[in-house]
Amino acid sequence: MTDHEKVDILLVDDQPAKLLAYEVILKELGENLVVATSGREALEYLLKNEVAVILVDVCMPELDGFELAAMIREHPRFQKTAMIFISAIQVSDLDRLRGYEMGAVDYVPVPVVPEVLRAKIRVFVDLYRKTRQLERFNAELEDRVRARTRELEYSNARLLESEQRRSLALAAGRMGSWDWDWVNGDWMWDEGQFRIFGVDPKTFTVNPDNVRALLHPEDVHELRKAILQFDKGVKSYETEFRIVRPDGEIRWLFGTAAATTNAAGRVIRVSGVTVDITERKRAEERQTLLTREVDHRAKNALALAQSIVRLTRGENAKSYMQAVEGRIGALARVHTILSLSSWQGAEITKLVDEELAPYLVNDQIVFGGSNVQLQPATAQTLAMALHELVTNSAKYGALSTLTGRLAINWKVEADVLAIQWEERDGPPVVEPASRGFGTRSVIASIESQLGGRAEFDWRREGLICRLSVPLKQYPASRQAGNRQHAALAAAERAAEAPKVATQ
Repeated sequence: MTDHEKVDILLVDDQPAKLLAYEVILKELGENLVVATSGREALEYLLKNEVAVILVDVCMPELDGFELAAMIREHPRFQKTAMIFISAIQVSDLDRLRGYEMGAVDYVPVPVVPEVLRAKIRVFVDLYRKTRQLERFNAELEDRVRARTRELEYSNARLLESEQRRSLALAAGRMGSWDWDWVNGDWMWDEGQFRIFGVDPKTFTVNPDNVRALLHPEDVHELRKAILQFDKGVKSYETEFRIVRPDGEIRWLFGTAAATTNAAGRVIRVSGVTVDITERKRAEERQTLLTREVDHRAKNALALAQSIVRLTRGENAKSYMQAVEGRIGALARVHTILSLSSWQGAEITKLVDEELAPYLVNDQIVFGGSNVQLQPATAQTLAMALHELVTNSAKYGALSTLTGRLAINWKVEADVLAIQWEERDGPPVVEPASRGFGTRSVIASIESQLGGRAEFDWRREGLICRLSVPLKQYPASRQAGNRQHAALAAAERAAEAPKVATQ
């Protein structure tokens, strides 16, 4: 799917007038708008087509929105399809919970605000396109691995057929040949065979016991199996197995053997070829790990983006879109830093510099501290917290005036990163009667996700925020991902009280 290819948006409502209104509102998105006047009609279309977003009315005859969502989610192909509920009645918290359990990603109340509906749909359409792009990249990677494997298998077959190719392989040190006199037990290895097994032909005696000692303990049965097969009259045998060289290195080999029989059909000689396929095996393992990691990171990134869209509040469509774009932009910036380090971590100085870059004018901001390398999960969470703090400062705090100043300092004590955010010379500060969404988001992410502390000191001369972040807390990235979702859920519960909140 290209960035310009249209996607399907399915509109489900039993009232034609409302469907027409939705079509008018969403027409400027430039996507394919498909209407269904009932749940059954929607299901019939879904079974035959791919859909990016489903906009469904909660109250419908026969199948209501909740029942339709449950049936859609039962199909494996639509378990990740974004569904937005439209409700003309005031839904209770239990109804919201039921909707989210059925797979809804958002609610839109009636009367519908056209700008807000378009903004929500546009976000999920973009997420759908990015997901399809990632799936295509994964498929291309898998195709390349399969193609490379086929090439190697074809090469191995050609090596058996061509003495010249075998000689070239021997010169390269990747292939060896051997011969076993089945009657008297004599063995013969060529130079390539000795090289593959990592033994010296001057000191190593080729016999069943010595060869068996070089096989990996878990693959000794392959030798026994091959001998049994030839005893039963099998003419050829091939297998993959491991060896343990005298220096302890483990290598993967591909072996083929063919039996020569006498007039009576009894085996008198077995000859074979051994190919070192260690690099291929390692490449396959790396490819498998890469594919799994890409899939995992894509799911986490999409989950975070969905949560950002769901949790963000705004007074109007423009402020809502600015808030969403700002938060996703913060996430994108830290992903860029992590990508440059191959997801090994992010240096805090670079992280702070990236998040504050749009505001580094007029020497209003100074920052510095210890050289700390953050783990990926910690870096992502801290980037979002810094984004919320600097956004609040630019709107209401020191950075909202040319005279304001901001100082950010950090240090590490006992494996805890201590960050102090200090504003001064801005507008007089009054402690808010209730926390805005941005403040709640900072507290939820630092405390619930990272197990740290976030303290706010609303001094009249300027806000001071102190963040304490444990540095040794995440034994595995998947555990960190689980905590990310827990923190986002906490922020969502905190955000449910007010209908409109500040950043």
